[in-house]
Amino acid sequence: MEPSATLDIETLKITQDQFVLSSRSLRLQRPGCEAVYSVGLYGWRKRCLYFFLLLLLVTMIVNLALTVWIIKVMNFSLDGMGNLRLNRDGIRLEGISEFLLPLYVNEIHSRRDSSLVLRSEKNVTLNVRNDDGLLTGQLTVGPESVEAQCRRLEVRSADGGKLLFSAAEDEVTMTTKKFTVTGSEGAVFGHSVETPLIQARTSEDLRLESPTRTLTMEAPRGVEVSAVDGPLKASSRKDLHLESTEGEILLDGGAVRLGGLPLGVYTPSHAHASREHDVYEVCICPSGKIYRSPAESGSTCQAMSNICLWS
Repeated sequence: MEPSATLDIETLKITQDQFVLSSRSLRLQRPGCEAVYSVGLYGWRKRCLYFFLLLLLVTMIVNLALTVWIIKVMNFSLDGMGNLRLNRDGIRLEGISEFLLPLYVNEIHSRRDSSLVLRSEKNVTLNVRNDDGLLTGQLTVGPESVEAQCRRLEVRSADGGKLLFSAAEDEVTMTTKKFTVTGSEGAVFGHSVETPLIQARTSEDLRLESPTRTLTMEAPRGVEVSAVDGPLKASSRKDLHLESTEGEILLDGGAVRLGGLPLGVYTPSHAHASREHDVYEVCICPSGKIYRSPAESGSTCQAMSNICLWS
């Protein structure tokens, strides 16, 4: 063997021995190894984690099922839900709708082929407010009455052009051609009434009555009271006045009767004079009082009659 090859082998052995010695020295100087712990979940912790994961999965499935059920029942869609539809003109409700709180809208109208019905267990109230929130008009429909609170109430025709009825604080106006009262007790007015004609129905009586006050009929051009097919009766508990300031009072008829006129004679017994005479003449006192006196060949009217003296 050559000297160079022998030297390399010896050098290699020395290097290997030094490596072993250095490794032993390092192993002797390294401190004691610590205990090795395994990383992970084991035992009851692992079971609890799996249980919570399973519970979360079940909850998600139930929520998803409920969401699908609610969407199906409420009929949710891109246009709205159920009977509620959203469009450009506003909100459209079909069928019966119930509102538990006040509803603020600009306009409410029904379909063309159906009517609009508002129902409530107590009352239905419509309020109108201004920009400041103050109440300017109110319509209340209750179980016993219908109340309207506003400055002026108007009722117009179907086309909205002609005014039929209006009510304000100082007057009530009716512009219809005919106003009919069908109640058995008629109509009661607390104050004056202005109308061009008062007429009863065919084959019915017309009665104007003021039980505790006076009844006055006046017009700038004239008042006409006529009964075409029946009698005309004017009665009063006390005095009945027929007065004309500038014209005359005309009693025109086939027969004009003045019943109940007192007998103005000096006889002590009016019954005795009545039995003896069947014809009387009408006399007028200076005060304007009318009485009857037995007719004779000459006038029996006397200015000093007992009727005129006590009038």
